[in-house]
Amino acid sequence: MQNTPIDVKVYSAELISSQRITPPASREEVRHMVFRSNELALDARAGNCIRVLAPGQFGNKTHARLYSVIDVSPGKGAGAEFSICVRRCSYVDDFSGEEYPGVASNHLCDLRSGATVEFSGPVDYPFAIPEDKNANLLMIGMGTGIAPFRGLIRLIYEKIGGWKGKVRLYYGAKSGLEMLYMNDENDDLANYYDQPTFKAFQAVSPRPAFDAPAALDKALEQNAAEVWEMLQSADTLVFIAGTHGMLDGIDKAMATLAGSADHWAKARAALVAGGRWHELLY
Repeated sequence: MQNTPIDVKVYSAELISSQRITPPASREEVRHMVFRSNELALDARAGNCIRVLAPGQFGNKTHARLYSVIDVSPGKGAGAEFSICVRRCSYVDDFSGEEYPGVASNHLCDLRSGATVEFSGPVDYPFAIPEDKNANLLMIGMGTGIAPFRGLIRLIYEKIGGWKGKVRLYYGAKSGLEMLYMNDENDDLANYYDQPTFKAFQAVSPRPAFDAPAALDKALEQNAAEVWEMLQSADTLVFIAGTHGMLDGIDKAMATLAGSADHWAKARAALVAGGRWHELLY
């Protein structure tokens, strides 16, 4: 994911704002970043991904990294404004064992308003909202995986309106401080708590100091009857967003709901075959 093919259209965008959305007390720095692009050809929607092209290393001109588009709105004049969610991260070198700053995330988090970035895309559109307002949406996310869900929830209630199906968000984080868009620093999702069809369930790690995973499985099991009823309905779409590692916990919880791993495997296969199971994993 280091280089972009030379025949891919590359756009530029100006950073309008960069807001930290984790409290100062949190060791995790996550930013909600809004960009403006004047490119008329840009056709991005909430749920798309863009490929940010940060300055490269080790002889590479650029370092590419995919980020989910949260919101898109018309810009002033031509083009559009869009937002992404960025967590400042690091990685450990496989050979030296040394820890280094993540190339793209640190580049983005260090930007100041007025700076420009290059990007390509959009690519992928895994979370398309159905036209039927009676459809149920089961969203399960972890970490910055909440980014596309935040945009889709806003789209459902602010732009589409009149949504009649159930919208359920299960979201996991290391601690309450890392509950993105659901903490004291930024609580955007609170705007939708009074919607009769929307409910959000939070799951934190039982042992955050030891990097134990968020207890998403427990949150799902505590609401087993409703979750299983939704999964059985042909009107339900399931959206999964976050790290690949979260799937084991979800499968474990779903197997409990289904009564056995075999029953869940068959139910999941039916969801996939019916185009009702969608994943965006990193």
